[in-house]
Amino acid sequence: MELRTLRYFVAVAEELHFGRAATRLHMSQPPLSRAIKHLEAEVGSPLFVRSPTGVALTAVGSVLLDEARALLDHADRVRVRVSAAAGVASLTIGILGDGTDPGVARMAAAYRRSRPGIDIRIRETDLTDPTCGLRAGTVDVALTRAPFDETALTVRALRTDPVGVVLRADDPLARRDGLRLAELSDRRWFQFPQGTDPIWQSYWNGGRPREGPVVRAVQECLQAVLWNGTVGLAPLGHDLPAQLAVVPLVDMPPSRVVAVWNEGDTNPLIRSFIEIATTAYRR
Repeated sequence: MELRTLRYFVAVAEELHFGRAATRLHMSQPPLSRAIKHLEAEVGSPLFVRSPTGVALTAVGSVLLDEARALLDHADRVRVRVSAAAGVASLTIGILGDGTDPGVARMAAAYRRSRPGIDIRIRETDLTDPTCGLRAGTVDVALTRAPFDETALTVRALRTDPVGVVLRADDPLARRDGLRLAELSDRRWFQFPQGTDPIWQSYWNGGRPREGPVVRAVQECLQAVLWNGTVGLAPLGHDLPAQLAVVPLVDMPPSRVVAVWNEGDTNPLIRSFIEIATTAYRR
């Protein structure tokens, strides 16, 4: 099995939709479908049950997903160790899938000026992993948002952002200057998949159990609001489509932008990264 094909398989297994997986992989759908069919032929068993609305993993597909993730993570670690042995200084940064934060652009510019010889690798993750691959060992440091389980991690706060509720622009509540969480108690809220950090899920559900559609990415959250009228939360100051509005939540704790790394990691590149990040995010 080729690593590239396994990456294709993991994308389809996580998105449970060939179209979304193709978009995530920056490729068209037909070659992706052909690659999965070839993999199924190689395995000797179907990996997905297909339907007009998407796909579901078979029992064989579930087993392969666990093994493929482990194999791909190991392959990434091999690349890092080989590069280090060859004398190539590199740092892998995990970024939560929210490309609108201007702090990231300032951070990138500041780091290029300060450390021009460092090979930077970016790993963007969806909303199901607030640590952006730290626990899996696929990144050295992460730029993300708290709160989440901080066990065995070191967290440096960079900025706090007030949070608002995202509603359809035609929602009666969208005309308000501010809202309280209790005023949204009868609404459906987006959910993250089973197994997502419960502290992270609880924060984005306003601190109590909710019901609603399962999402993985920022765009899926916005689409859930547009199509289903689902309540979503977002840091204030982010650009939204014209069909959506955001109303500040007056009793919601702010969202903390943080840099995170594994406790005890003495990599000097991480230390310099944190120093530069702290300065860049204060501007």
